[in-house]
Amino acid sequence: MKCYTKRDTKTLLVTVLVLLLSPAWIKAHAQRWSEAQANAWYEKQPWLVGGNYVPTNAINQLEMWQSETFDPQQIDREMGWAEGLGMNTMRVFLHDLLWQQDASGFKQRIDTFLTIADKHHVHPVLVLFDSCWEAEPKLGPQHPPIPGVHNSGWVQSPGLPALKDPSQYPRLKEYVHGVVGAFANDKRIVAWDVWNEPASSPEVVGLLPQVFAWAREAHPSQPLTSGTFQQNFTPIGPEKRTPVTEIQLAESDVLSFHNYSWPEDFEKHVIGLKQYHRPLLCTEYMARSAGSTFDTVLPIAKKYHVAAINWGFVVGKTQTNLPWDSWDRPYVRTPPTVWFHDVLHEDGTPYREREAEIIRELTGKTSAQN
Repeated sequence: MKCYTKRDTKTLLVTVLVLLLSPAWIKAHAQRWSEAQANAWYEKQPWLVGGNYVPTNAINQLEMWQSETFDPQQIDREMGWAEGLGMNTMRVFLHDLLWQQDASGFKQRIDTFLTIADKHHVHPVLVLFDSCWEAEPKLGPQHPPIPGVHNSGWVQSPGLPALKDPSQYPRLKEYVHGVVGAFANDKRIVAWDVWNEPASSPEVVGLLPQVFAWAREAHPSQPLTSGTFQQNFTPIGPEKRTPVTEIQLAESDVLSFHNYSWPEDFEKHVIGLKQYHRPLLCTEYMARSAGSTFDTVLPIAKKYHVAAINWGFVVGKTQTNLPWDSWDRPYVRTPPTVWFHDVLHEDGTPYREREAEIIRELTGKTSAQN
C-alpha cells in the first residue's frame, strides 16, 4: 500500500477534481433525471395513449425491422388507424441483432418509421432489450405462427447466448450507444424503455444497470425507463421487490409499470407508485378476460394522468388476441370467447366499436375529426 504525504494528497485531490469537472468525465457520467426534471418534461407531453405495436404482418421485432420484411405501407396504414382513434404514442421493440447485422440500414428504417408515425401525430416509446419468450433469436426468415398460440414467435434481446457471454457485452454497449445516440435529440421519440420485463437472472441483474448507464452516456433528451411487472408487486414497502425491481425504481427517470389486473388493483398500483413523485407510464395493460379493459382502466389512467399503452393494436401474426392459456391448450378448433389483447381487425375495423368510442371520447378525438 502506498502512503501519501500531505503534498501527495493535495496533488491527488486536485487531479481528481480536474477529472471530475472535465467535460469528458461529465459526458461519461450522466445522471438520472431529478424529480423536477422528470415532472417538467411530463408537463409538456399530452396525455399519452396508445398500444404496443407490431405490424399485423410481422410475428416479432426481427420481422418488423429486417429489410426484407420492413413494410412502410402497412405501417402508414396502421398509424393512420391509430390517429383515427386518438392514439398519440406506440411502444415499439427494437433488437440488438438488427444493429449487428446492418447498423446503418437499421437506423434508416427507424427514421422511416418515425417519419411515418410523426405524420400521424404518433410518437413512440422505443424498447432496447427484452427478456420475453424465445431465448435464442436468429436473423433471417422467421417461422410462421404456431396455430392457436399467443405470441408464438416473439424473441428475446439479447438472447441467452449473448447474456451468458461477457465477450459480447461490448457489442451490446455499441448497440445502445449507437441507436440512442442517433436519435438522442429526436422529438419524434417520447422515451426509451431500456429493458422489457427483465429476467431475475444474475446476468440480467448485473447488466441492467449498465444498460441504463450506456443509454445515459448517449445523453438522450428523452427519459429512460424500465417497467416494473412482477405479479403482486407492492409499490409501498420493499417486502415483495426483487433486485430487478429495485434497479428499475432507482434508475428510471420516469416510472413505468405493467398491470393486467382488475381496475381496483390498477388504481392501487398507481396510488402506490405516486409516492415516488415521478411521471407514471403504464406501458402494458388490457387483457379482457383477466379483468383489464378499456372501459374500466382507461378512465382511471386519465384521472391520475398516467400514460396508458395497452398490449397489441391490430390482430395479426403475433396472435395476441388469444389468451395466455393458449400456451398450454392452443385455440385450434374454437376461438376464445373474447379477444384477450388487440384493438382492431386486420382491415382496421374495431373488435368492439364501443371500445373505439371510449378511446376517442377520452382522448378528445371526436368522430368529426376522423
